[in-house]
Amino acid sequence: MRNLLIHWLVMGIAIAVTAHFVPGVHVDSIEAGVIAAAAVGLMNAIVRPILTFFSLPLTILSLGLFYLVVNGVCFGLAAFFVPGFHVDGILAAILGALSTSVVSTVLGWFVGDDDDDDKK
Repeated sequence: MRNLLIHWLVMGIAIAVTAHFVPGVHVDSIEAGVIAAAAVGLMNAIVRPILTFFSLPLTILSLGLFYLVVNGVCFGLAAFFVPGFHVDGILAAILGALSTSVVSTVLGWFVGDDDDDDKK
């Protein structure tokens, strides 16, 4: 449970950083950012595997670059469902998804993961 909350916090910070640096991605309030972090997580867990499966031929033909579009679509869908979280277009969604991924990965390095300590 603790790891889930830490991951949610990291995603919220990553979305806030993305909204600050990527033009076209807007978060109106802290509450919208927190809800957006949960929505992006749900989209990545539920919608992205389905889109990945159906877009597999395009992803193979583009040598994996179409996967960026899949991530952008999930990011845009999260913005569609969360009031106060706006993405201006598909390019902003792709850049937002890429930026959020990079920032959350870097923050995850600093936060760490306690799963290995629990198994000892």
